[in-house]
Amino acid sequence: MSDLHLALGTGALTAGGIVVLSAALVRPRPSVATQVARLDQLRRSHQRSALSAAEAAASAAPDRGLFGLSATFGRAMARLADRLEVLASDRGWRLRRTRADLAVLGRPTGEFLATKVVAALVLVLLAPVCWLVLRTFGVPLPGGVPLSLALVLGGAGFCVPDLALRSDATRRRRDFRRVVGVFSDLVAMNLAGGRGLPEALLSSASVSDYWALVRIRQALSGARLSGSTPWQALGALGTELAVAELTDLAGALALAADDGAKIRASLAARSATLRRRDMADVEGEAGEKSQSMLVAQLVLCTAFMVFLAFPAVHNLMATS
Repeated sequence: MSDLHLALGTGALTAGGIVVLSAALVRPRPSVATQVARLDQLRRSHQRSALSAAEAAASAAPDRGLFGLSATFGRAMARLADRLEVLASDRGWRLRRTRADLAVLGRPTGEFLATKVVAALVLVLLAPVCWLVLRTFGVPLPGGVPLSLALVLGGAGFCVPDLALRSDATRRRRDFRRVVGVFSDLVAMNLAGGRGLPEALLSSASVSDYWALVRIRQALSGARLSGSTPWQALGALGTELAVAELTDLAGALALAADDGAKIRASLAARSATLRRRDMADVEGEAGEKSQSMLVAQLVLCTAFMVFLAFPAVHNLMATS
């Protein structure tokens, strides 16, 4: 009877998850405050991400999938993402660190939340399936395994996207910091050539189509359209992406514009500082990797010595 009760409980939990997912796929009805927040977000950032030529071609190509299942799954994910984004806005979930990481990667918040929910649900449904397969092949397992395994797998599926997001965002921020140092050098060279500060900023951001420079160029173009200053746009972008170096650069540019400070020497010193910091980070990572390789070599040598000494030690213990 206990196995039957556990099986019924697992089935009820699975059915409840399916019902919750189906309810989440219903077309959301955002409140007025949510719609105003969306419009304000679109006004502050007229283009969230920049696509390369390959990404643009891939997104423009029709995705038919197998019997249209891929397109259907994509539409269902889009509806779920919209629903979860509206729910997060209505509940007042700030998710500051998560939103900053998603802004660096150019991904919407609803899509990330939908990925977490779907991953958790898939792993929860996988637990009873694995239990049934093992029981079919005669593996003796207690009846409480599906419920506990479903909870563990569901929690892992819900948390793994966060870990992947943190890793990808850290790598992208490191690239962005390097670009900020190069951008500071370019601005200083343009100022030395006799250009004004706004023209030097826009010209320095237009030298390449690398994603970080494209984001800076979009912020500067948006500032020109909205009537705000370029350093205000750079400061807002640094705050949105959680890149302190860009925020500090915006503060230095605002100080130069207001007080007439010598910005060329300041930018050169700032870019040199960023390069030294980047070099120190690279050397630290190289040192960590070398230590990891040393530990791996010590483990291999120890295992080989144990392998060589085991027959002699075994024979000695057997004779004694």
